[in-house]
Amino acid sequence: MSRRWIVYAVLLVGGLIMITPFVWQLVVSLQTVTESMRVPPMPVPSWQWHNFADVFRTVPLGRQFLNTVIVTVAVTAGQLLLCSLAAFAFARLEFPGRGPIFMLFLAVLMVPGELFLLPRYEIMQGLGWLNSLQALIAPGVFGAFGTFLLRQFFKTLPRELDEAARLDGANPLQIYWWIMLPLVRPGLLALGLLTVMWSWSSLLWPLVVNTDPEMMTLSAGLASLRGQYLTDYPILFAGSVVASLPVIVLFVVMQRQLIAGIAFTGSKG
Repeated sequence: MSRRWIVYAVLLVGGLIMITPFVWQLVVSLQTVTESMRVPPMPVPSWQWHNFADVFRTVPLGRQFLNTVIVTVAVTAGQLLLCSLAAFAFARLEFPGRGPIFMLFLAVLMVPGELFLLPRYEIMQGLGWLNSLQALIAPGVFGAFGTFLLRQFFKTLPRELDEAARLDGANPLQIYWWIMLPLVRPGLLALGLLTVMWSWSSLLWPLVVNTDPEMMTLSAGLASLRGQYLTDYPILFAGSVVASLPVIVLFVVMQRQLIAGIAFTGSKG
C-alpha cells in the first residue's frame, strides 16, 4: 500500500510541474504589463479580461486561426492517406529492395529537420509559393514517422486476410481500402492526433516561409508580438491561451485513444 502512495505522490508532483506553465500563462494573460514584469512575480491575476479582446486588435488572430485550421486539417489528411499507403506497401506487399528502402525511411527520423529548411525554402520560392498556405501544407503531408507507426499496425494483421481477399478477386488497392484500413483505426487515430498537435504548434517553418501576417498561422503570428525592446506579455499570453485551447480540448477528449494506439504500436514488432 505504501508503494502505491509513493507512486501517486510522484505522479502528482510530476503533474503539478507540467501544469504550472499553463497556469502561469493564464495568470499573466489577466494582468497588466506592469504586473507581469514585477519582481518577485505577482502570483494572482488582476482580471484584465480586455487582454483577450486586445490581442484580436493587435494581430489578425481570427484570420491566423482560420489559416491554422486549414493547414492542420490538410496536413493531417495528407499524413493519414499517404503514410497509410506507404505503410501498407512496406508491411503487406513484396517488392525488391523493400527492407533497404524502409531503412532509408527510418534514417530520415535521425536527421534534424532544420537541415531541410533551406532546400524546402528554395523549392517553395521556385514554385512561387512563398506567403501562401500551400507552402505550409506541402512539406507536411508525408512523414517517415507516420509510415513507421502505421506499418507496425499493418504487420499485426493476419496474412490470411490478404489471401482470402485475393481469392475473391481483390487487387492490392482494394485490399488496402476495404479490408486493412478499417482494421488499423487505432493507429490512424493516434497518428491523426499527433499530427494535429505537431501541425497546430509548428513555428519555425511558418516563420521562415510566410512573412505576411494575413498568411501566418497562430504560432508565427504570436511570435511576431515579441518586441525588440519591450514585449506586452499579457497580450502575448492571452493569444497563447486562445491558441492552446483547441489542442488541449482535443487531447483531453481523445487521450485514451492516443495512449492506446501508441501502446499497441510498441507491443508488436
